[in-house]
Amino acid sequence: MSRNAKINTLLLLVVAALAVLPLALGLGDHKEEPFTGADAEAETAITELQPDYEPWFSPLYEPPSGEIESALFALQAALGAGVLAYYFGLRRGRRQGAARAGAAGTEAAGKEGVPAAAEADAKTGTGTGTDAGTGTRTGSDSGAGAASGVRAVDGRDA
Repeated sequence: MSRNAKINTLLLLVVAALAVLPLALGLGDHKEEPFTGADAEAETAITELQPDYEPWFSPLYEPPSGEIESALFALQAALGAGVLAYYFGLRRGRRQGAARAGAAGTEAAGKEGVPAAAEADAKTGTGTGTDAGTGTRTGSDSGAGAASGVRAVDGRDA
């Protein structure tokens, strides 16, 4: 078992323990509704301290039961997770597409990262003199009529 697998297993056990231990130890049994949300806890504390308190706002929709309220909250969380997963997947896909496009350009480049067109031009003594890697190249070849000198990115002699 690799080190990463051991760490992942340990983390999974810790998460499971955090989920099960409060239920197994009976934490929260001293209340009518154990493990209620923070909103319900705050509402209970406010009504104990100020029984005549009037809220400033009322909810737009009051679910008929706590189960429906929990289901709507879970749906909201799932939609949020879906939006985030889509965004990060889109970013990763774009990054991989750019890497593939760069790799395809390198494969078509010929020997030693020199673009195939520039390699053919060096043999014939003609060409644009462009190089995607450095922006300039030195034209040298043993063939007759080969380009010589430094050429700028746009093909003009520098």
